[in-house]
Amino acid sequence: MAQRAGVAQKCVVPVNGTPMVARVVEQVAACDRVGKIRIVAHEPDEIAAQPVVAKLLEEGRLSFAEGKFNIVDSVFSGAEGVEFPMLITTADNCLVTPEGYGEFIDKALAENAGAAAGLARKEDVQAADPEGQSKFYQFLDGGYSNCNMYWMGSAEALKAAEIMREGGQFVKFPRRIIKAFGFMNLIRFRMGWGSKEKLFAQISRRFGLKMVPIVLSKGQYAIDVDNERTFEVTERLLAKTEGKRG
Repeated sequence: MAQRAGVAQKCVVPVNGTPMVARVVEQVAACDRVGKIRIVAHEPDEIAAQPVVAKLLEEGRLSFAEGKFNIVDSVFSGAEGVEFPMLITTADNCLVTPEGYGEFIDKALAENAGAAAGLARKEDVQAADPEGQSKFYQFLDGGYSNCNMYWMGSAEALKAAEIMREGGQFVKFPRRIIKAFGFMNLIRFRMGWGSKEKLFAQISRRFGLKMVPIVLSKGQYAIDVDNERTFEVTERLLAKTEGKRG
């Protein structure tokens, strides 16, 4: 995608006329619950040249941190010196709105969460993208998909980031569940035993902090730009709300 768009990195690929990272930064900055913003990047110059990023840099609201070899060390790099709580999202999360980030933050605060992950209901995701993903996290009350929104309530909660050491994507790679959560939680996860709240409570005991599932109101929040298909889906959904651009 980056080669086709003539840019150096995926996060600067335009989606409906706006580079992905610029779009995400703009939406995050427009959320009145969010204070300072930090971008973790291997190649910051191309990102810093985006007007919305340049403006926030000049205002002192945004800064960069060095991208590391893996996602966990990148999270630690981005968290260095920050004031908690901290919201984490990704540069390809193009369909989350300021209201979506606000909903996630408000629910995490209401739960007094030490750490949290944003989820969308299977039926909501499929309503937004009927021909999309077929695999979901399965619980007693239905299927859910990850929204690439995470909450760290304190520096202590950063140990929960170790869950992602192997790269996440637990639906595709069950062995990663065993390493992160333990064998019995793999069985419960694969069989759909128990509620998501119970599973998160068990994981909370494993990590020694309160980890909470946050169910969000819109399925589109679970759609990020992973490949050409999701790129096209994202462009189509954005064109419905803002018109075709670019």
